[in-house]
Amino acid sequence: MADMLVNLYSLPEASFDKTQSYQIRTVLPPEKHKVVDWVREHFSENWVSECEVACTKVPANCLIAVQDNEILGFACYDTTFPNFFGPTGVKEGARGQGIGYQLLLASLFQLRAKGYAYAIIGDAGPVDFYKKTIGAVPIDGVPVLKQLKSL
Repeated sequence: MADMLVNLYSLPEASFDKTQSYQIRTVLPPEKHKVVDWVREHFSENWVSECEVACTKVPANCLIAVQDNEILGFACYDTTFPNFFGPTGVKEGARGQGIGYQLLLASLFQLRAKGYAYAIIGDAGPVDFYKKTIGAVPIDGVPVLKQLKSL
């Protein structure tokens, strides 16, 4: 996997799906424990740590996709490092509905609103997805998090 660079001023503006049955919104402080527990249940402890940090910001740097009071996915941004996107994930049974894409776009627009011109997708998993959907380009070299060799 590689880190990737995204030009926030060339995002597909009209790509928000207004007909979706789920809502994408910022995590509220009293929900932090529920979101963190959900990330723990569906993903990794490393992502739990990043999600906890994202949820301590006011407003939180974590978005969730919710349908009928059920969390379907999450995305963190501006958390591990300034202007980084991730981690992000969608519950296995909810994949393939565009939820990850909508969380990605919403997060990148939040980064742009904070004044960033570019965002970095750290240790990007689906490289081809990011290239195709938002024009992200790989950054040569070892991803930053792998260079730091966290505990």
